[in-house]
Amino acid sequence: MAETAETQDVVELILQDHRRMEDLFRLMRSVEADRGAALREFSELLVAHALAEEAKVYPALKRYKDIDDEEVEHGEHEHDEGNQALLGLLEVAEVGSEEWDSRLEELVEAVAHHTDEEERTILNGARENVAMQRREELGAAFWEERGRQLKAGCGSVDNVRRIVKSS
Repeated sequence: MAETAETQDVVELILQDHRRMEDLFRLMRSVEADRGAALREFSELLVAHALAEEAKVYPALKRYKDIDDEEVEHGEHEHDEGNQALLGLLEVAEVGSEEWDSRLEELVEAVAHHTDEEERTILNGARENVAMQRREELGAAFWEERGRQLKAGCGSVDNVRRIVKSS
């Protein structure tokens, strides 16, 4: 899954991932789609995205006076909630079962809440207060870490269990 970024702007890269997650939610809800494959891609993307944000983006944004540290820390807490909801769905035995649908909606709710809040607070703050050159540096670091996590199979159920246990 070697991807190339069309932009280096960390804000745009994060937004692109958010839109892809929304697309994958639609696929996971569709009886015509390969919902298991959509979940596997979603799991990899969500975990790589969150780990890269926490390692490369959030610490840098905390240094800006016009970006609320509490919002950044809250974003990390919401990553934990998303990971717990993801694990709940990954552990469902039968794709498309009632339990699957219920766990999927819990995951959608957790992730949609986080992405909406992150876009309104942290990303708008970054767009308004962080120079483009710095956003591009952060974007390159984010993209590199995200890619490293994807190559490592970060979305496996065992790894998600480990992440949830350590949070």
